[in-house]
Amino acid sequence: MTRPLIAPALAGAAATCSGIGLARFAYVPLFPAMVAAGWVDGAGAGLLGAINLTGYLIGALSAPRVGRALSIPRALDAGMALAALAAACCAWQGGLAWLGLWRCLAGVAGGVLMGLTGPAVQSVVAAQRRGVAGGIVLLGVGSGITLGALLVPALVGYGVPAAWLGLSATTVVLWLAARRFWPAPPVAPAAQMHGGLPPVGRLVLSYGLSGAGLVPPMVYLADFAARGHGLGVRAGGLMWVVFGIGAVSGSLAGGALADRLGGRRAMVVALSVQVVALGTALLPGVAWLVVSGLLSGVAAVGVTSVALAAARERAGAQAGVVWVRTTAAFAVAQAATGFAMAAIFGATGESHAAIFAVGLLLSVLSMAVAMVDRPTSA
Repeated sequence: MTRPLIAPALAGAAATCSGIGLARFAYVPLFPAMVAAGWVDGAGAGLLGAINLTGYLIGALSAPRVGRALSIPRALDAGMALAALAAACCAWQGGLAWLGLWRCLAGVAGGVLMGLTGPAVQSVVAAQRRGVAGGIVLLGVGSGITLGALLVPALVGYGVPAAWLGLSATTVVLWLAARRFWPAPPVAPAAQMHGGLPPVGRLVLSYGLSGAGLVPPMVYLADFAARGHGLGVRAGGLMWVVFGIGAVSGSLAGGALADRLGGRRAMVVALSVQVVALGTALLPGVAWLVVSGLLSGVAAVGVTSVALAAARERAGAQAGVVWVRTTAAFAVAQAATGFAMAAIFGATGESHAAIFAVGLLLSVLSMAVAMVDRPTSA
């Protein structure tokens, strides 16, 4: 039975806003602030970003099991609670190990929320509105990125702990507003959940490579502006606002593009934007970095939106299973690349250009895989 589009889609948007936009991406404008405050050095801050990506992998892999054990609404409650708790605990300067633990758990929360929300919302709305519904759910990511980019610079003037506590409180407010509208899809029979799937190997590979290529802007963009270009912490926060504006645009455009072109062709278009985004970051001048930040935001959420549509397009009722696999591939690639980027960043004397160049190469590979993909491919 389908439900009206708006209520479950907006509830899903609140979940992705909290679990991804705030719990994950609000760390980006906090990166240079934490370094400036002496909480961590640049390499340590990059390591915390990689640890968060590892937590996201754990959450994405465990999402189906958590959803079956608790029900989708209760699993979403658990994810929101963990996201709020993790942010609050990061308000104490307990050292790298303490911050790493809670950044990992924030990633777990984000992985659970991302792994469950999109397919759950799509399963309770009319088939012809699923692309739009997925776009609205992912609009939460862009909105959360923008919200975090505005909140963090405003709060960090009162200290790094104030920024973390503000993120925690915002998550609680979003949770209370959304929880009565959580989607509650019927539980799929075990045979349906574990039966044969259509071939989606290239979709999974392309989406994973896309995630790897997006690590530089997702972790280092604000620091690139703040320290790489010498513009300061406030300018780094503003750069993340630009990324958030792009992410909002990408979430809306991705869903509409998938409805019009289909998931596969829309994937190629979205990945071409990602390639341009990573390439422009390597051009000299702040103006090109602004362009890169905007297009990176468009790609970061637009690619996810069209990949979600492609999973539904190919797998139908088993889209949740396919989505978990694609999300897991994205998370594995980002976690591995995150640690590699942290090592490269330290080994090159904190060279932002080096890690953005690696991101460009990975993005090109992702687009190449998408271009040769077909729904019938293995």
